[in-house]
Amino acid sequence: MNIKLIGDPKIVMTNTESHHAYFAWPTIAKLQNGRICVGASGYRVEHICPFGKGVLAFSDDNGETYSKPVPIFDTVLDDRDVGLCVFGKSGLIATSFNNTLQFQRENMPQTEECFNYINSVSAEDEKRDLGVSFRISHDCGETWSKIYKSPISSPHGPTVLRDGTVLWVGRIQGIHNHIEAHRIDTETGEMTFVGDMGIYKYEEFKDTYFYEPHAIELPDGRIICHLRVENKDETLFTLYQSESSDGGVTWTKPRQIIGDKSGAPGHIFMHSSGTLITTVSHRDRPYGIWAFLSRDNGKTWSDEYVIFEGKDTDDLGYPSTIELPDGSMITAFYTRENDFVPAVIMQQKWALEK
Repeated sequence: MNIKLIGDPKIVMTNTESHHAYFAWPTIAKLQNGRICVGASGYRVEHICPFGKGVLAFSDDNGETYSKPVPIFDTVLDDRDVGLCVFGKSGLIATSFNNTLQFQRENMPQTEECFNYINSVSAEDEKRDLGVSFRISHDCGETWSKIYKSPISSPHGPTVLRDGTVLWVGRIQGIHNHIEAHRIDTETGEMTFVGDMGIYKYEEFKDTYFYEPHAIELPDGRIICHLRVENKDETLFTLYQSESSDGGVTWTKPRQIIGDKSGAPGHIFMHSSGTLITTVSHRDRPYGIWAFLSRDNGKTWSDEYVIFEGKDTDDLGYPSTIELPDGSMITAFYTRENDFVPAVIMQQKWALEK
């Protein structure tokens, strides 16, 4: 099987009117009313800074044009990684997380603007807003619930099972190798523990870091989860796969499915043809956005297909994919020309070829 790129890459989000122009870590979703929604962290000045907001942009013409991104998460902290999950007849969940003031202070640009802002945030403000957050919409993103808190995080958010259950597989915030599954009550926002992947129990993984998972349910009822995996000596930047046959209660021992430096994190998507697609950012030269395909429900995976050729920076990635009515796809991701200009959210249309 081959793939065909359709047209040139297109910018989805940017903010050229201001130096608060850095956008990153997107998720794309096709809504029940036919609109496309892209969530991301935006209106930032850099990869780490105190100004990030979780924003959404919408398209009514299958990704040809997008609305101006508007905030949905705007705490006093740096709101990052917007995940999206479509559920029910008109439901949409958006997720995000943020970091401590101390982390931001140590890693942000050392500018007067950043320090003035950080110093204006109180300890009480930090305690109120710190952590993983999600909001629920029942009208395709027109209106939103209050902000709920979650013990787990993942870049692209929860998934919907065949019975309508919203299942979130995520890492306990701040703790590598502790991957759990929780159910979300979409009416109340209450989360219920389902199962623990138990990666920390494997001695062989004690110096390996598993995080940023994404999961989907297959037609046969199995749930597969792809996990970003790195190690101390930086010889791994790859995907491992774990599976559950009991709704997320128990999980198989994760196994590596692509090359040691092929990329991460993964977003899994099932095309109408039955082809499973996982997309990653390749952060070694040549930089880019890569896709891997499976025609046997995740038992085996292809070599890489290049969706986007990156520029002169490894600051890119977090791709995710949707299918359009004609069977073609859009993969959304972030990238920048080099490390001296802001990152933007981009998309590439493409299709499978037999």
